[in-house]
Amino acid sequence: MPLGWPGLLRLGLVQSAIGALAVLATSLLNRVMIVEYALPAALPAGLVAWHYSVQLSRPAWGHGSDRARRRAPWIVGGMAVLAAGTLTAVAALPLIAAGGWTGLCIALLAFTLIGTGVGAAGTTTLALLAAGATPAQRPAAAAIAWIMMILGIAVTAGVVGALIDPFSPARLLRIAAWVAMGAVALSIIATWRIEGAAVPPETAPPPLAAALRAIGDDPAARRFTAFVFVSMLAYSMQDLILEPFAGLRFGMSAGQSTSLTGVQHGGVLIGMIGAGIGGSLQGGAGLRRWITGGCAASTLAMVALALGAQAGPGWPLVANVALLGIANGIFAVAAIGAMMSLASAGGAGSEGVRMGVWGAAQAIAFALGGLLGAGGVDLLRAATGSSADAFAAVFAVEAALFAAAALLAWHPVSAPMHKAAPA
Repeated sequence: MPLGWPGLLRLGLVQSAIGALAVLATSLLNRVMIVEYALPAALPAGLVAWHYSVQLSRPAWGHGSDRARRRAPWIVGGMAVLAAGTLTAVAALPLIAAGGWTGLCIALLAFTLIGTGVGAAGTTTLALLAAGATPAQRPAAAAIAWIMMILGIAVTAGVVGALIDPFSPARLLRIAAWVAMGAVALSIIATWRIEGAAVPPETAPPPLAAALRAIGDDPAARRFTAFVFVSMLAYSMQDLILEPFAGLRFGMSAGQSTSLTGVQHGGVLIGMIGAGIGGSLQGGAGLRRWITGGCAASTLAMVALALGAQAGPGWPLVANVALLGIANGIFAVAAIGAMMSLASAGGAGSEGVRMGVWGAAQAIAFALGGLLGAGGVDLLRAATGSSADAFAAVFAVEAALFAAAALLAWHPVSAPMHKAAPA
């Protein structure tokens, strides 16, 4: 059933709610563990990596919503689990700081719940977007999903940052409780009666194993899975090294490097809006060109950063990072739009499991990307004794990955995407 623009915007609110809780779990708690509790940085990094690993369960959640034929309960249920995991993680902090295994076990349970909640709510939200958006709406729907999530992250970070000082565990728990309750309430309001009456499918969806085999037997779906993994691996490798790069090679202060990250995110937002509007004005056609163009531009931007690593001060770093952000935003939104088309191409009742497979590929890429980017720089700096060479080599690898993603997107994905467009 088409959702229309109001329905698509309502699902964007769910994305905002997911972003609000995700920023608490993966960003704020990371800082609190390291700064306020003086815990080793490897601990929060490992917990965040674990929550991505748990998202390998995304196909199961998507398939469950396919079989139920109602996705709203899965969205709300996933948000409730995510909220419970976030509050459990906050409550575990004093126990972790006190030492012993109890706090660590509770934290591991908390991040298991966080990964499960993000996977269940996020997958079913995107599946509902795929089923409810028309081909012409899909690029804009993808932009709405990404932008509203970023908005949720930004608003929550700003509000929590203003309220958390002076820091205390009790204050953090109160704030987290209000955010969690607000996020769950927002998801309930956003999905209330959004689907209408449940319509039994003409044929029951196959079991999960059979559905996964069908995706594996579909060349377009299989290659698109490879594209998602490669492109998101390249996208995530830069997350943990861009600010250290700006400080080590260009002498930027902490404030200046943070502002540089803001420039990148601003570029991402511009690219998303441009691809969303441009793709929709083209009726949803031509997504292959948007994806390939965004990946190709990302390749050029990463090559430029590799050259900048060697050049050092004097290189137009801000403009370079802005170009990278715009290119990333273009390919990311176009890729989500193509994902919706391919999910619908599998037939009604298969959107969830297909979105789950691609969400799992993205989660694996994000789990590995930060580790490979930061770990690669550390190893190369130790081996060569040169920060310039280390950053240049890692940026060159990212450029190669973006180039490989552009090649994967150009030909193999084109036919199915155009085939799906008239649906």
